[in-house]
Amino acid sequence: MGQIQKAMILAAGRGVRMRELTNKKPKPLIPVLGKPIIDYIVEKVIRYGVPSLVVNLCYKGEMIRADLEKYQAQLHIDFSEEETALETGGGVKKALPFLGDNPFFVINADPLWLDKSTSVFEQLETAWDDEKYDVVLALIPLSEAFGAVGNGNYFIENNKPRRKKPEETNEPYMFMGVQIIHPRVFKEVDRSQNVFSLRDIYDTAQAKNRLGFIVFDGTWYHIGTPEALAITENKLSKKE
Repeated sequence: MGQIQKAMILAAGRGVRMRELTNKKPKPLIPVLGKPIIDYIVEKVIRYGVPSLVVNLCYKGEMIRADLEKYQAQLHIDFSEEETALETGGGVKKALPFLGDNPFFVINADPLWLDKSTSVFEQLETAWDDEKYDVVLALIPLSEAFGAVGNGNYFIENNKPRRKKPEETNEPYMFMGVQIIHPRVFKEVDRSQNVFSLRDIYDTAQAKNRLGFIVFDGTWYHIGTPEALAITENKLSKKE
């Protein structure tokens, strides 16, 4: 167990790229080898020993709430309700009253990953330096990323992460959708701005030289499309 006491899972999105798979259930509940995606993530949070979880809800959120009831004895779960999806940054901003004043993990609801040496949470927390960073991102080499991956989105230059520019290619790393964020970064967000991406937060931290990173040493699967789901199930079934 580390020092970080809270984690947030971003589960409010519609998941339109999953097409008909999300007509009757939200994307976080799509099963991978018989288990909802979000269950894998929650169980990793529990194993690491984080005692408190926040989950934001919007599309078919009541179904996610019902699914997670089975974990209520193992960790405290708060739900941040959104009438309309606020994107990743807006979702975290709205949930700040549940998250407190200390750094916390934020996890997208559509990746799965296999730890190799230590938990990605431990690797992130080992890298965290409260005096140096406002955000620390988990990056994965493209060679270890499967599913709905496409191109990468980060370079590492002079031991610092830099998000790719639109005209750039051959970026070797992909952001895993797992990170540590300090709530102080949201103080710089316009109070009237409620719908925005966490990318804006990363770019601000990068510009201030306060964006950290780890290169995760495991394997990562992004379940962004039905085709990616099939790839993920095929590869995971061979590892069991």
